[in-house]
Amino acid sequence: MQRTLDAYVLTRGWRDTSDGVLLTMWLLSDEGPIKVEFSAQRDVMFVERDAPTRPAPPPRFQRKPLALKTLHGADVDGLYFSNRRQLLAERDWLAQQGCATYESDVKPSERFLMERFVAGGCRVRGYFRQRKGYLLVQNPRLTPADYRPQVRAASIDIETDGLDGPLYSIAVVMGDTERVFMRGVGPPHDAVVYCPDERGLLVAFFRYFRALDPDAIIGWNVIDFDLCFLQTRCEQLGLTLGLGRAPERARILLPQRPNQRPLARLSGRVALDGIGLLKTATYSFERYSLEYVAQQLLGRGKQIHQPTDRVAEIGRLFHEDKLALARYNLEDCRLVRDIFNRTDLISFAIERQCMTGLPLDRVGGSVAAFDNLYLPRLHRAGYIAADTGAAGKGVTSPGGYVLPSSPGLYDNVLVLDFKSLYPSIVRTFLVDPLGMAQPGSEPVGGFG
Repeated sequence: MQRTLDAYVLTRGWRDTSDGVLLTMWLLSDEGPIKVEFSAQRDVMFVERDAPTRPAPPPRFQRKPLALKTLHGADVDGLYFSNRRQLLAERDWLAQQGCATYESDVKPSERFLMERFVAGGCRVRGYFRQRKGYLLVQNPRLTPADYRPQVRAASIDIETDGLDGPLYSIAVVMGDTERVFMRGVGPPHDAVVYCPDERGLLVAFFRYFRALDPDAIIGWNVIDFDLCFLQTRCEQLGLTLGLGRAPERARILLPQRPNQRPLARLSGRVALDGIGLLKTATYSFERYSLEYVAQQLLGRGKQIHQPTDRVAEIGRLFHEDKLALARYNLEDCRLVRDIFNRTDLISFAIERQCMTGLPLDRVGGSVAAFDNLYLPRLHRAGYIAADTGAAGKGVTSPGGYVLPSSPGLYDNVLVLDFKSLYPSIVRTFLVDPLGMAQPGSEPVGGFG
């Protein structure tokens, strides 16, 4: 029997399969986590009607004329692929022929949600099946809904011998529940679990973490350091990174380019870094160390304040006073938990996703936010957009005038900065992309 549940999109992703693109989304609802699968999906990009089709080998996609145009008025065909690898190969071939492609950089999971105007809250109608710890629904109907979730967050922190290990301990705090997993032996304590070696420590921590079953992992530099470190140690010890919610393998995707950051793919959970979220929420501090931010927001700091060599002090505590190290480890987790609570960062991230459609763990992304909001409305106006970066080849708008600086030291400096002025200019003067390309056209819905 079909049912309808209101839920919130926690994570989204896609992968190529033999039957087409498989979209996988994890949602939060009043009945717990939901895994949603959309099978046999097709990936799509657009080309102008006179663009060539590769003669050989036979094309592995469907080409259809559409009632859409480019922003400059050219008729458009849609190219529908059974997997993304085929789309990228065709895009590369078309580029070699000097032909432009349109919206080829929109990932299938993002397109699926934006075209249904699903940003955060959604209504799911389908056949739900109970699985261990979650509900599974395949190919349901998905529509927008006004729903906000309760996100259960676990704060984690690791202590190591420098950047390369070995691992000393892992602490986790969720609400008032606290636990530290420590390598070696030491004085008994209700919150401390001693493990014989690193492998045993990781296995015990992952087992405990899955029993806690949080929706989110929070921490300080948690993806770039803690999660990357844990993945490296798991690989060295022949273990699986056991942080996921379902059988799919959790993994940390390392940067491929210098300006990229690691991405956490935790199969049903999301990793939220305190530093990135504070900056996104426009908090500004002289320094973003946990000690400094905690002192500014909470009036307290780390258990080890300003030693000459904090790494050496942590090593000394591990060898001489494991309970002191456990207290230090736990306090770091508590500080992160309390900073998140004081600033209401998770509620901020939820509302930001509801407004922009950006994933909960996305930091920055003003261009992606504009795409999420604008593209589906542009399509309904009868147009499609260029690939990201392609539009910059045309006429550009000048920036504001910047006065030359006068070097020196000044007192009583006043800074005036109009935040988010560009959207107001777009709405006031109808200078959205369609308005710029087709002067006098009706503004795209919601942007005029």
